[in-house]
This record gives sequence, C-alpha cells and structure tokens, in this order.
Amino acid sequence: MSWTRRKFIKASLFFGAGLTLADAFWFEKYFIQIKEFFVGEKNSEEPKFRVVQVSDLHLRSITSQLKTLASRVNRLKADLIVFTGDSIDQAEGLILLDEYLEMFDKQVKKVAILGNWEYWGGVDIKRLKKVYHKHNCDLLVNETRRYSFRASSIAVTGLDDFVGGNADIELALHHFEPADFHMVLNHCPAYSDSIAIKTPPDINLDLILSGHTHGGQVNLFGLIPFLPEGSGSYVSGWYTGKRKKLYVSKGIGTSILPIRFGARSEIAVFNLG
Repeated sequence: MSWTRRKFIKASLFFGAGLTLADAFWFEKYFIQIKEFFVGEKNSEEPKFRVVQVSDLHLRSITSQLKTLASRVNRLKADLIVFTGDSIDQAEGLILLDEYLEMFDKQVKKVAILGNWEYWGGVDIKRLKKVYHKHNCDLLVNETRRYSFRASSIAVTGLDDFVGGNADIELALHHFEPADFHMVLNHCPAYSDSIAIKTPPDINLDLILSGHTHGGQVNLFGLIPFLPEGSGSYVSGWYTGKRKKLYVSKGIGTSILPIRFGARSEIAVFNLG
C-alpha cells in the first residue's frame, strides 16, 4: 500500500480521534490516579495521621476498577478514610454503596459528608447514615467529631452540601473541641471562602477537602466548557490564601455525561504532620 500525503493525514486524524475517544470513555475514568501530599511541618518523624480522600463516586455499579480501588486504599494503611460527597446519586444506590463499603477495611475509621446529588437523587439520608454507620463510618452534617490516633487528635468538621443542603460552618463548630489538627470536609469548594472567614480565629483551620467539580470532567487543555454550580473559581488541586489551605479532588465518577477528558479520576492521600 502506497501512502499519499492525504491518506496519511486522514489516517492520523482517525487514529487521533480514536485515542481521544478511548481516553475520554475509558482511560481517564477507569485508571484511577493516587496523589500523595504532606501537610504540616515536614521533619524526620512519621506523620501524625494518614488520611485518604475518596470523592464523587457516583456509584452506579461496582466495576473491577472500583474493586481494585478498594484494595489499593486498604493497602495504604490510612488512619482515616473520608468520603467527600456524591457517593451515590440515586435512592437505589444505597444497596450498591452498602456492598461497596464492605470491601474496605472495617477497622479503619471513616467519615462521610453529603453532596448535592444525594439530595437531588432523593436519597433517604437516615438510611444512608445507617449504611455508613454499619461500615465504621460517621456521616457528618454540620457537625464536628474529634478522633484520636496513637498520641494525637484530629477534629473533623463535616458540612452539609452548599447547593443541595444548607452548609453552616458556624453551626458545625458550635461544639468544637480543640485538637492537634483540624480538617474540614466541604463538598462544594465555593463555600470554602465562607469557611475561612467564619471560622473563629481561636480555632485552627489546617485543611479543607472538597470535590464536586470533577476537575471540569472535560478539560480541553485548560478550556473547561462547564463547571457545576457550587464550584466557584475552583477546579482541582491546591488553593491557598488567608486562613485557607484547600484541596479540590477530581474525584472518581462522572455525572451528566459518562466521559472524562483532561481530568483523570483520582484519590488523594494526606500525611498530616
């Protein structure tokens, strides 16, 4: 077969389109990246806590990739696993979530918050709380819990969803107990500015973890056609400012469209020292 310039260009375009489709519909959704960070004063000692963030599962089926993810999370030997909203997006997902959480190490403490889709999908929040509780997971809705690991303590503030619910940092901190480290779980990153402003100065604010944006879900080399309500000016990764150290996860699943491009699925590991 002889290749003309026109045939070569057509073949290249066809091959490129095929790779793009494979990336959007398969690679970026199913090959889940693990990102690891150190937060605090880094020194030669072991970190006080190891936290794994799993966000935006949008659980509709338990795929082989999600089974692998649970195994990988178990091998990370976390002190705490946090689910930062949109774990399920329909009432029928409760059964699937119960089945999936069974794959995680029950001895590891877990904390979850609500996202907008738990509200929009008509999920029974009381039943959801029971499912989480069955798997050693506290569902926090505008409240703070204090946990101890070895000789250190961590306060975890879990907020209601900013878009579907009623996020209220002041209510959540009403019974705050001082701890060595304070982490806020806040599904929609747009509310992070209010968290930084409304958290009293005598309460340490060490880390805010959000999700919701999916990293844009479709990110065309920096051009993002759509970000969901509640994203604000945040897309993914780290954002710092006065009293604010925020990480926005790209999460695991998808919503509306079953594709990801330029926004690979991820979980994040935080070594808090």
